[in-house]
Amino acid sequence: MKELLLASGNQGKVNELQEMLAPLGFNVVPQKQYNVGDVPETGTTFVENAIIKARHAAEMTGLPCIADDSGLEVAALNGKPGIYSARFAGPGATDGTNIDKLLSKLDGVPMEQRQARFVTVLVFMRHANDPCPVICEGYWDGVITTERHGDNGFGYDPVFFQPDLNKTAAQLSPDEKHARSHRGQALRALLEKFKQLGI
Repeated sequence: MKELLLASGNQGKVNELQEMLAPLGFNVVPQKQYNVGDVPETGTTFVENAIIKARHAAEMTGLPCIADDSGLEVAALNGKPGIYSARFAGPGATDGTNIDKLLSKLDGVPMEQRQARFVTVLVFMRHANDPCPVICEGYWDGVITTERHGDNGFGYDPVFFQPDLNKTAAQLSPDEKHARSHRGQALRALLEKFKQLGI
């Protein structure tokens, strides 16, 4: 089994990537296993932040690293929270406080104007000075509900609604979610690159 260091402290992301990669012979190891702490995400885009995280973890461990930067873009909020999704409600924000703030901001906005999309950028760096990191993206369109539904997933999943399934992301099984999600799409693209590169 090949070990992949994930430059993230988000256990939800670690679990999700492990579920997707284990059948393909990869063991996803979170950076905290190597005592790597979070690095300030000072970039202005998902790509910049993913590179910052991957480079930091690779520098600290000397290992090849994969980093994920993801977020929710809501049309009625001009693309916010975007790169600030994890800290939308401020320092120390939780999934719950972030959802509360999102629903509050969208209070009174009709369903037909509550379009949103999840974005994921995955970056793979062979080493900290990799001049050509592998970068893959994924997008998942949906609608923001007015209240939470479902217990699966993490982040904004309980309010991210899929009209064709009549379910939120938090009501999907892991397999259903991986087949559709932004992270699943980015990961499939990354694995295709791995095959091309012989990783």
